[in-house]
This record gives sequence, C-alpha cells and structure tokens, in this order.
Amino acid sequence: MRIYLDACCLNRPFDDQRQERVHFEAECVEAIIQHIQGGQLEWIGSWALIYEISYITEPERRLQLFRLLSWAKETVLVRDVEERRSEELRAVGFKGMDALHVACAESGNVDVLLTTDDRFLRAAERCLSLKVRVDNPLQWLKDQIL
Repeated sequence: MRIYLDACCLNRPFDDQRQERVHFEAECVEAIIQHIQGGQLEWIGSWALIYEISYITEPERRLQLFRLLSWAKETVLVRDVEERRSEELRAVGFKGMDALHVACAESGNVDVLLTTDDRFLRAAERCLSLKVRVDNPLQWLKDQIL
C-alpha cells in the first residue's frame, strides 16, 4: 500500500502529548512509520513536503523530520501538472499547501494521504473530484484493523 504523510501528520509525534487525541494520533503515526521501516507500507513523499519541513523553525524537529523523510520510497516532484491540479483544488476549498499535497499524492498514485489537520480533512470530505483518499491516521488504522 502506498501512503503519503503530510507535514502535520509527521509533526504529530513531536507535538504536546497532553491532549488525548494528540497522543493517540502520535502513536498511530509512529506505528505507521514502523510499518514503513519494516517494508509493509510504501511512503511516497514530495518536494512540497520537503519545502514545508524546511520552514520548521525548531532545528531539532526539522532534523528529525528530514531523517524520517529518508524512508520515503519515492519523492514526487512539483511540476506544472501538480501546480495546475493544486490550483483546481484551491478553487474548490483547499488551502495552499494542502492542495499541493493532494496534487502530489495523486501524481504519486498513493492509496491514502494521511493528515491530522481537521480543516484539510473537511475540505477533502466536500471535494468530489479527489483521486486519493484523505484520512486521519487514527481513523485509517482503525479501518485497516476492522
């Protein structure tokens, strides 16, 4: 199975774990990363993800995320086709980087794009033209188990 993890998802294990939701999502992201490292899942990254991570102001967190990115099996480039698709997605309610992540995930032929961003998830629920499933890592893992 090919998956795409957005920056919010990758950051979750480094977020404040005092909220129950954050804690559970972090555990799920860590489990997903273990499955990537074990070869059970293929992680598809993108230049959009690299760009977004490069703007993280905490040096240690940024370094850890770049180390995680080394596990990506492929990296989708942001070309004209991804730019055009992200413009289409912005026109139907996606925010800037979210639209670009969807465009890259679609180009990478992923099965699911995982995010912990509620606004991103709501935009995906409303959009009928997506070529990729967008889900929360906690919900996605529950669906995989059941």
